Amino acid sequence: MDGAFWARAGHEVLLAEPVQANGIRVRLARHRIRATGIGILPDGALEEPPAGGASPGDGAAGGIVRWDGETGSLTQGRLRLEVRTERAGWDPVLALRFVDAADGRELLAERPVHFSWPGAHQLEGDGSGVHRCVQQFHAPAGERLYGLGGRPTGRLELNGQAFDLVQRNTEVTIPLVLSSLGYAFVWNHPGAGRVEFNDDVSRWTADQAEQLDYVVLWGEDPAALLGAYADLTGHPPVLPAWALGFWQSHLRYTHQDQILAVAREYSERGLPLSVIVSDGGHWTAMGDFQFDPAEYPDPDALVAGLTDLGCRLMVSVWPTASPLAGSFPAWRDAGLLVGADQGGEFPTMMQDKMSGRPIPLAVIDSTNPAARRALWERVRAGYYDKGVRLFWLDADEPELLPGNNRNLSFYAGPGARVICRFPLDHARAFVEAAPDVLLLSRSAWLGQQALGCAVWSGDIPATWESLAKQVKVGLQMALSGIPWWTSDIGGFFGGDPSDEDYRELFIRWFQYGAHCPLFRVHGIRDPRPDPDLGGPTEIWAFGEEAYPILAGAIRRREAMRPYLEDLARDAARTGVPPMRPLFVDFPDDPAAWDVDDQFMLGPRHLVAPVTQPGQRQREVYLPAGARWRLDDLTYDGARWVQLPAPLAAIPVLERVA
Repeated sequence: MDGAFWARAGHEVLLAEPVQANGIRVRLARHRIRATGIGILPDGALEEPPAGGASPGDGAAGGIVRWDGETGSLTQGRLRLEVRTERAGWDPVLALRFVDAADGRELLAERPVHFSWPGAHQLEGDGSGVHRCVQQFHAPAGERLYGLGGRPTGRLELNGQAFDLVQRNTEVTIPLVLSSLGYAFVWNHPGAGRVEFNDDVSRWTADQAEQLDYVVLWGEDPAALLGAYADLTGHPPVLPAWALGFWQSHLRYTHQDQILAVAREYSERGLPLSVIVSDGGHWTAMGDFQFDPAEYPDPDALVAGLTDLGCRLMVSVWPTASPLAGSFPAWRDAGLLVGADQGGEFPTMMQDKMSGRPIPLAVIDSTNPAARRALWERVRAGYYDKGVRLFWLDADEPELLPGNNRNLSFYAGPGARVICRFPLDHARAFVEAAPDVLLLSRSAWLGQQALGCAVWSGDIPATWESLAKQVKVGLQMALSGIPWWTSDIGGFFGGDPSDEDYRELFIRWFQYGAHCPLFRVHGIRDPRPDPDLGGPTEIWAFGEEAYPILAGAIRRREAMRPYLEDLARDAARTGVPPMRPLFVDFPDDPAAWDVDDQFMLGPRHLVAPVTQPGQRQREVYLPAGARWRLDDLTYDGARWVQLPAPLAAIPVLERVA
């Protein structure tokens, strides 16, 4: 292959290939590399370009290769991989180092675990042809690492933390890491594993894989790195303008007349409503993918009535199939369910519509193209043909009870080797068949942004601590390449609209949510009228003081729509999410890298959420190189200022120069 770099040391084989203008893909194996072409790894992110995305090889003109049998290099644009042969005890090993080709500055370098054994990269076989693959790098002092998906750790930086590489409710794994040194690292392993970011080393582990596989990208700043990642895995499509308004969701509306009544109420109050959601339980049984006719006697009329009000219907779709569903035998008999090495095909448990108690549930195997086609055919007949274009992909990690991925058997491979890519494949079932759909997913993996798939942060508590953490989770997801993100405004678990303390929390969360990429309320409010139903989430349920504040936030969001539409086009073009940390726009301001509780909404607006009860002012950092305006006052940058934060508004400043 043009520009490919091959090297061998004993049984160890290296293949490095240029990707994009400034990137290199590395594969390390024992004896042989399983695939030799760019982007054909069957179980990795680079298998094929996502819908609407560029080919992983686009922009790779072929690197400059040098090798004398002991040392060598591959240079692709500003990135150079340097390779040398070393000895670990008696055995020869390959040592890798990435540098900036312009000045030789080290970006990323392997660091052995021990001077003799084991080395910096390890492939520990178990006799089955797969390995536990470990890759260790040096962690320079002062380097800052970001991304990896979204987790409510309360921190934006990854440094000093360790993470399981799995998908869980509230924990999204997207193995992309951005470094303050000017590189991005993509771990191209879709199976379970672990990563540790220690003070002196970082260590990546894939529990089961045939070979090591990762990509390193060079970029002059965080925005360039996000763009390079989008070039590699696919740019997001332009979000439809109507999706940028307010979304109303509730657990759950039990009749189509309720949904229409809520939408009419918003309209009569003069409050624009873009989306209203029919949550789980609207079906006959999980796996049938259809409205329960007792609750939705005329779905066509529901969709038409909402359309007349300028609103769209979103329906919740789970990847699960209940044995009580009429469709279950067809799923089972066609082999379209996730299997198990031991036991039956029921890896999760939940109470379904007709069960009356929690029962074992199967999971539709969306890694199987036939299962994706069958899933879409049922979704098409039950929803799409009735005018529904928005699908809420709940529990698509998939949710496992217990979380034993090693016992799962997918079409794409053993659970331990492929589990993390399930949400990507599940989303493909919809986008491959109907590019005009919009998806909201609870989980995501590499490249999912290219499917036009938004993500929310899962089932989070209704607490002040949770709100503060969500500010950072949203920025984590932005730095993981996901442009369209939201949280359950007000939290999912708990929250009584009649409680004054909770009303304050809801107001502050609503104000924050109005400046997130997607603006959506949801949750189980207390008191609950029924174990399966939550209390009200509509904004008129929060009292006379809260209502004008919440209504004002909706109207301000509506006034921002032209700006948000510009940001949607920018995100599709550049790969840079609308919401991002200050240092994405101000990478040369050292102080901007220390701020993790503010964010930029596009290049013009700086948002400072309020996340403490009783707080009526807050300290805000204004980045250097700009002037900022709040109301009638203008401030120079490169300074901290104390700003008013009355209950009616959080600080949102406009960049004026």
